Amino acid sequence: MIGTVLVANRGEIACRIFRTCRELGIRTVAVHSDADANALHARVADATVRLPGAAPAETYLRADLIVKAAVASGADAVHPGYGFLSENADFARAVLDAGLVWIGPPPEAIEAMASKTRAKELMGLAPLREVGAADLPVLVKAAAGGGGRGMRVVRRLEDLSAALEGARAEAASAFGDGEVFVEPYVEDGRHVEVQILADAHGTVWALGTRDCSLQRRHQKVIEEAPAPGLSEGLAEEVCALAVRAARAVDYVGAGTVEFLVADGKAHFLEMNTRLQVEHPVTEAVYDLDLVAEQIRIAEGHTLPNDPPRARGHAVEARLYAEDPALDWTPQTGTLHRLTVPDVRLDTGYGDGDPIGVHYDPMLAKAIAHAPTRAEAIRKLASALERAQIHGPTTNRDLLVNSLRHKEFTTARMDTGFYDRHLPELTRCGMGDPHAPLAAALADAHNRSRFGGWRNVPSQPQTKRYAMAGEEHEVRYRHTRQGLTADGVRVVHADAGLVVLEVEGVQRKFEVSRYGDDLYVNTTALKALPRFPDPTAQHAPGSLLAPMPGTVVRVAEGLAEGAAVEAGQPLLWLEAMKMEHKITAPLTGTLRALRVVPGKQVTVDELLAVVEPT
Repeated sequence: MIGTVLVANRGEIACRIFRTCRELGIRTVAVHSDADANALHARVADATVRLPGAAPAETYLRADLIVKAAVASGADAVHPGYGFLSENADFARAVLDAGLVWIGPPPEAIEAMASKTRAKELMGLAPLREVGAADLPVLVKAAAGGGGRGMRVVRRLEDLSAALEGARAEAASAFGDGEVFVEPYVEDGRHVEVQILADAHGTVWALGTRDCSLQRRHQKVIEEAPAPGLSEGLAEEVCALAVRAARAVDYVGAGTVEFLVADGKAHFLEMNTRLQVEHPVTEAVYDLDLVAEQIRIAEGHTLPNDPPRARGHAVEARLYAEDPALDWTPQTGTLHRLTVPDVRLDTGYGDGDPIGVHYDPMLAKAIAHAPTRAEAIRKLASALERAQIHGPTTNRDLLVNSLRHKEFTTARMDTGFYDRHLPELTRCGMGDPHAPLAAALADAHNRSRFGGWRNVPSQPQTKRYAMAGEEHEVRYRHTRQGLTADGVRVVHADAGLVVLEVEGVQRKFEVSRYGDDLYVNTTALKALPRFPDPTAQHAPGSLLAPMPGTVVRVAEGLAEGAAVEAGQPLLWLEAMKMEHKITAPLTGTLRALRVVPGKQVTVDELLAVVEPT
């Protein structure tokens, strides 16, 4: 029996594994980088071990340090989670060689399937060795790892060289392996996968299908189980292929076989020899704890001949600290509050935790389960809409709009969903029109020694706020009755709660303030000074860093004085383990270039200036 498990990972998946370990009576050990010394996964573990290293993201790739930490902490088993070393056969061997239990598939199975090139050959497929015009479009893909890193779609032959270079660099940074390959790119297919679970005694379960078609940058955003709209024959076919793939490599443990479905046919993509981010939807539908099953299998237990029966439908949405309207730019800052009511929430953050630049920007996963697909979608969309997310910009509105989009609700989505609909899904809403007044009244009550009451009525007081990219000005008065405002009746006002009556309807507004940032229910505001600072303006055409990061390269031949076109790539930043392209905001002349490769930049730092022609 396993007594202590070290999780060779961080964040949400480490916290999720620790939760199951506690339920099973197993002690837990966390490893952490210096940047994660006070992260939630380190706080909730029974014991922690620091992983030394100058680069925080690379510390979790040090197999030698992690095995040493497991031995030193007295752990008798290692769970790899997902990402980092989870599909590294050498790491699995090192764990086993140290006399520890490996909660994962045999190293030989990882070797056979973790490399996507070898997996395709095993399934009778092969990547492209040469690419000609007739092969376009193609997909450049990292041979190791996943999560959309090291992937590029190429539609012109002249772009292939740059795509290969960028994919190799990104894959090497994320997985420690820069190998990439090229395969045909199937346009507008559906991403369908099968969850498998196998014991060491020959039993293999195919736990139904999942649909993960809603993706950005080849990384999944919304997933569900079972995959809707598949014919019974096609669902049975992909499940049979998944079992065949598992048996071909004597697979043991949890894994996922992925397919691209187009024109009623399933095209094998890869087998992920680990737990997937989206595993909770399968858990909900089959009433299983897949981590608990992984541990039992590692202890030698046998699966029953038949898997449990599926019930209902589950949908998962990934909440990211990013701005989809700005090319999915990651966001940093302090996550002051995160609550999503009435659904399962898997997260690696607590209130007050910092969101940094070293790791993936996913904050949490929200999972809803209901008897039918329509009910599960409605439940999740409502929960996200009512969620309190105080901190950096997130993709919450995108998720709600996606879940309610007709193409999704009618199960007609595919992997091109965001390519087609992103502008309408990210169109900036106006926010609650009464939110600025509620914020002003709460602030006025908080600042008044009499709670907003005055013996002599005050002159109209003015407050300015930015809401949804626009400036709003509101007015109120202090009176003997308390705070008043034109057009509404102030039923109640204090520092955290304002109740307004508008046309006979009373509404509650919960107000939270963190410096100049305010949140009124789910509307975000920023308090503005009475008189703007004229020195805070930048020249037109200024390119500011959208996030802290490192300049990894500058466009070849680019120099001050060069003519540039609007949308032309000028440089690339690396942040949160992905590259982010910075393009010219307009057509003109590059008057200033303030960075070179390797330079560390902070948010809003001036990168370049393009002067219009």
